[in-house]
Amino acid sequence: MTRSALPLNAIHAFLVTARHLNLTHAASELCITQGAVSRKVATLESWLGFALFERHARGLRLTSQGAALLPELQQGYNLLVHATEKASRRNTTIRLKAPTCAMRWLVPRLVALEQRRPEIHVALTTTLDHASQLENYDAAIVFGTPPAGAIRLFDEQLTPVLASSIAVPQHINDLAKLTFLHPTNDKRDWQLWLEGQAVTLPMARNQHFATMDLAISAAIQGFGVTIADITLVGNDIAHQRLIAPFAATVATGAAYSLLRCAEQDAPPFLTELVAWLCHSQNETHSSALAGLA
Repeated sequence: MTRSALPLNAIHAFLVTARHLNLTHAASELCITQGAVSRKVATLESWLGFALFERHARGLRLTSQGAALLPELQQGYNLLVHATEKASRRNTTIRLKAPTCAMRWLVPRLVALEQRRPEIHVALTTTLDHASQLENYDAAIVFGTPPAGAIRLFDEQLTPVLASSIAVPQHINDLAKLTFLHPTNDKRDWQLWLEGQAVTLPMARNQHFATMDLAISAAIQGFGVTIADITLVGNDIAHQRLIAPFAATVATGAAYSLLRCAEQDAPPFLTELVAWLCHSQNETHSSALAGLA
């Protein structure tokens, strides 16, 4: 005859009761009644064929057989809990939202993290809204004035960049010969940088894009010269897809920041993701600035 399945819930009740040696305390921890605890322990005793506790006026005491069984059952139960928690972590996804303008900075870091820690899976959602909050996400990158409680990743610093296939301008005035690529529907970013250099340039040829990422992509293809955040193009400069012909940068006052959900709501590995993004940006930002002419 096949024996009935091992009563795992009854084992858990036994372990909790053995720790407290008190049905009232065990029932409180398990969030069930004292009677339910007694029935679960009785189920395990019936399955084993011997008593686990001796009942006394002041509480419970383990029988000799119960005391002998307790360490091995505790060890086995802990192994089950560890195995299921480990499996659960592998299937846990961190929901991250980020503006499209941050993709050039963010994606290489997510790829590198996945290679180092394949158990960490990030589900990335992009948005054109630079200032959106967490909503139903575990973390979010926002652009602009850092919200309260946000972790500042890096400040926006603009500088001209262009494809390495284009003749390098020797002077700022030489930029006037090129097509100006704008990451917005106006010229404010370019004007901010030029004002910082105390230079006025005619802009005869212009192309406007919806995002900085699109303007950068056009510059890589040799369409013209764009104004871009030096951190966002750090990887492109390092791989010589772009060059930054002038050392001067100008701060816009905006920043890229990271929001994360509350600790009690955080999925596994969110802390590791936040630490990774904060650490890797420091190295990349330094290398990008060092690559300026």
